[in-house]
Amino acid sequence: MAKVVTFGELMLRLAPEGYYRFLQAEKYLATFGGAEANVAVSLANYGVDVAFCSKLPEHEIGQSVVNSLRKFGVDCSKIVRGGERVGVYYCEKGASQRPSKVIYDRAYSAIAMAKPEDFDWDKIFDGTEWFHFTGITPALSDGMAEITLTALKEAKKRGITVSTDLNYRKKLWSKEKAGKVMSELCPYVDYCIANEEDAKDVFGIEADNTDITSGKLNREGYISVAKKLTDKFNFKGVAITLRESLSANDNNWSAMLYTGGEAYFSKKYAVHIVDRVGGGDSFGGGLIYSLLSGYSAQDTIEFAVAASCLKHSIEGDYNLVSVDEVKKLAGGDASGRVQR
Repeated sequence: MAKVVTFGELMLRLAPEGYYRFLQAEKYLATFGGAEANVAVSLANYGVDVAFCSKLPEHEIGQSVVNSLRKFGVDCSKIVRGGERVGVYYCEKGASQRPSKVIYDRAYSAIAMAKPEDFDWDKIFDGTEWFHFTGITPALSDGMAEITLTALKEAKKRGITVSTDLNYRKKLWSKEKAGKVMSELCPYVDYCIANEEDAKDVFGIEADNTDITSGKLNREGYISVAKKLTDKFNFKGVAITLRESLSANDNNWSAMLYTGGEAYFSKKYAVHIVDRVGGGDSFGGGLIYSLLSGYSAQDTIEFAVAASCLKHSIEGDYNLVSVDEVKKLAGGDASGRVQR
């Protein structure tokens, strides 16, 4: 019985070698990734009993996706098999002042075409304490928005804690539609995760005196954003990641947790990026682990940010770090010296 269930799409990731552009690439590295699956892998690496719920085809590519999770200890028994295709995304890594690029080829994927009867929530939620999804899942199709709403109602009926990462994706839906759908879903959510832009894009709630493009963030403005989100949806906590983008390779990385009417800020890390994709998901995994473990609010946000800081150093979507590694960094050991 999984203590945590995450729900969403897991895709095939195709990426040119190194920093090659799409137009240069003659071969692509095939790996797998997807927001909620990335969270599941993080939690599994921390020793949490976690299951990933989705729908994937029965053919060999679908099985390869499942295998990519199983090898890290994620329970795949709640994945429904069927449908025609696995979603694909192409990822071109940015460098210096050239940003990374993502191209989706995920229309009509098995999960996007899923039906309500595919998911038996009684079985899926058996023994579950925590349910996590992101704003990407209901954006996949109108059907998935309805299925996600059903899942949330079933979770709340059972007293399951629910978290979401707003994860607005302009290539999947408009701001207007995102706002409408997420406004229907968020009343069932306990903990909300967002970045500097999500609250503005989805709900029109914006931090004052902040320029995301230049990398200038106003900490006090984000306290106001978190308070407004909490007041609107009665969240138990709002976590906002604060990324100051100096270039595609170098960011300052920190976050804030707003809970109980108080704001808790993490230390700030100067991050040299190896692979940025999955950074937010690794933060979500760290946050869920900390909250499940009963950490204080300050220790929770420090652990989540340190986990995400380490993910930026790892190729691929998955954050392959241990609790001890995260705790060492959160505790101040940021030297990067060889461990022997």
